[in-house]
Amino acid sequence: INPIQFENAEGNLGVANSLLNHLAAKLPISRMQRDLTDSTTMRNQGVALGHSTLALKNILNGLGRISVNRSHLSAELDKHWEVLAEAVQTILRKAGKQDAYEEMKRLTQGQQVDADSIKQFVSQLTIDENDKQTLLKLTPADYTGLAPKLVEMI
Repeated sequence: INPIQFENAEGNLGVANSLLNHLAAKLPISRMQRDLTDSTTMRNQGVALGHSTLALKNILNGLGRISVNRSHLSAELDKHWEVLAEAVQTILRKAGKQDAYEEMKRLTQGQQVDADSIKQFVSQLTIDENDKQTLLKLTPADYTGLAPKLVEMI
């Protein structure tokens, strides 16, 4: 993969940011009544916005050339069942377990966590049966946690 569009965008955004920062710092301050540097500075607004526009076009062009390898993502998720530790910890806290974090830390830290180890751990929990069944049905592929709510906050 050649990231040339993204590299070009990065360069153009760097130039645009530098020019726009200079405009923001320079224009509010006039040294004297007849300060001719403002007019020279103002003429570069278009240059700054042009670099910004070019960068955005490069980003869109680059994004149009990439695709998501869904099968690879799915395979990676299936190797990392520890992502469900958050869901299990949340249910444990709901059940009043004060050491929920420590329990999940013992299960996951430095360990290879797979479907069997998570399901075995959840099966032995003394929690509400509905919560237990919900956890047992979860997979890394369908657990999103608070992500949908967090996205809406942006």
